[in-house]
Amino acid sequence: MGKKVKKSKTVFRLLKYVFTTYKLQFFIVFVAIVLSALAGVMGIQFIQRLIDNYIVPLIGQQNPDFSSLLQAIVGMAGVYLVGIIATYVYNRLMINISQGILNKIRTEMFNHMQTLPIGYFDSHPHGETMSTYTNDVDALRQCLSQSIPQVFSAVITMVTVLVSMFTTNIYLTLVVVAMVIIMTFVAKYLGGNSSRFFVQQQQDLGKVNGYIEEMMEGQKVVKVFCHEEENRKRFDELNEELCDSATKANTYANILMPCILNIGNLGYVLVAVIGGILSVNGFLSIGSIAAFLQYVRSFTNPLGQVSQQMNFIAMALAGAERIFKLIDEPSEVDDGYVTLVNAKMENGKIVETEERTGLWAWKHPHQDGRITYARLRGRVTFENVVFGYTDKKIVLHDISLEAKEGQKVSFVGATGAGKTTITNLINRFYDIQDGKIRYDGINIQKIKKNDLRRSLGMVLQDTSLFTGTIRDNIRYSRQTATDEEVVAAAKLANADQFIQHLPQGYDTVITGNGEGLSQGQRQLLSIARAALDNAPVLILDEATSSIDTRTEKIVQDGMDKLMKGRTVFVIAHRLSTIRNSDLIMVLDHGRIIERGNHNELIAKKGMYYGLYTGAIEID
Repeated sequence: MGKKVKKSKTVFRLLKYVFTTYKLQFFIVFVAIVLSALAGVMGIQFIQRLIDNYIVPLIGQQNPDFSSLLQAIVGMAGVYLVGIIATYVYNRLMINISQGILNKIRTEMFNHMQTLPIGYFDSHPHGETMSTYTNDVDALRQCLSQSIPQVFSAVITMVTVLVSMFTTNIYLTLVVVAMVIIMTFVAKYLGGNSSRFFVQQQQDLGKVNGYIEEMMEGQKVVKVFCHEEENRKRFDELNEELCDSATKANTYANILMPCILNIGNLGYVLVAVIGGILSVNGFLSIGSIAAFLQYVRSFTNPLGQVSQQMNFIAMALAGAERIFKLIDEPSEVDDGYVTLVNAKMENGKIVETEERTGLWAWKHPHQDGRITYARLRGRVTFENVVFGYTDKKIVLHDISLEAKEGQKVSFVGATGAGKTTITNLINRFYDIQDGKIRYDGINIQKIKKNDLRRSLGMVLQDTSLFTGTIRDNIRYSRQTATDEEVVAAAKLANADQFIQHLPQGYDTVITGNGEGLSQGQRQLLSIARAALDNAPVLILDEATSSIDTRTEKIVQDGMDKLMKGRTVFVIAHRLSTIRNSDLIMVLDHGRIIERGNHNELIAKKGMYYGLYTGAIEID
């Protein structure tokens, strides 16, 4: 019952897309389908008149007059022409309607995806999400452009044919109805099973696509650990599941039409026999028999088409459910009201300005209507913070720390100790369960997330570059930056030298996340991007852990220039890069067990001392 209600909601939701945007076009489609169906029925009725009114009376005449017959044929040709035009019109309009709806759905999906929290992407395989954009949307396209028009046309044709059959001969119609009842039961059984497996096929296809996407991204790891055979086995398992569901779906789908058509042929024979008997006994004319036999064909064939198209409709509805599930995912909640603005000093007071002055201020509206401004200094404090990605698994326990303006604060510890989690909390990628995080004394939950993140620059271990020019990739952090500012940022990051040696310099186009560039070069571009952003607080998440020592010196020099005058949070495996930190936090299983500068921690001869001297290794 729940599934039926869910599918009904999905259908109504799809219809909403049609009627909110394409109401007039869809009405024209409906009228065109009716005209096309009526033209077909009138063609069958013409057969009866042709035989009974024109051919039979002319039999045996010495000089038959064909003028009336010619007029009837010309008139019927006009009817068929209207049917042809109507068919073209509704097919052409349905293409426009379906593509327009899909365009709107894809736009809605992508725009909504931009509002989803990081947690969604952490918990959903990227390949399955991509399958929603491709396979599910394509199934919906086929349904809207082909299946729906065919079903509408078939249903209208069947209704008009059934009415015509009843007006022609009720006894023969009852024979056809009996055959239709049998066909309906067969179609329900075969079509129901086929639809069920087609839905399963779409789900299995999403799993296969997700696995392929993972293997493509991790191909180097696969090669290094010689994991090809295990991957083949896992792929074979997923592929076998897809093959099984697809085979069953297509088996039922492929035997459906032959079964329907053969039952229809049986009905055709029965109508011919019974009609012949009625004709011999004078109860039915020859033209009526000929027309009725054509009615049988025109009734059973659309029924088979409807049964077959129901599989594609079931696939499309299953795909639509996954599409709407993505669209209905809760957006990232932002209840902040403190914003970040450009500012300047006038008479010793902070004044908001539209110009980019390099001076930032927090704009704080109050309940009494006052608006106060506080200069952004980059002071970040954690007060007894408790956090877990789920309530059952707490990752950080009672974390308290203070990063003063311009300080370099570093985190060290084993993998899973909670280092990256702390930086994710500063960005409010996740919200804490208990405690407070303050930024310049303001609870970060009061700061709008976009404004909070605008004040934070990030350089990650895994760089993300996009298809486009080197210039565009650096400018990604600030779209309004001039070419001169882009070059200045690249020079600050020590990236300008290698960029100048590229074929087209800053206009060199890169693809595939910087394919053709070394890891160090990609990292320098990431640093240049952060330099162009010029945020007052900087987060460096193991930015040099995947590059060689020589390149590290170049990258580290670029980062040192970038860190100057900023509050900086550093996560590093190489402890040599954080010796000059103002404050070093040693984390273990989500707790800060040591804190101090390098010399203080060495003097304590605790865990940091062991890590630095090599007595303890970072996992």
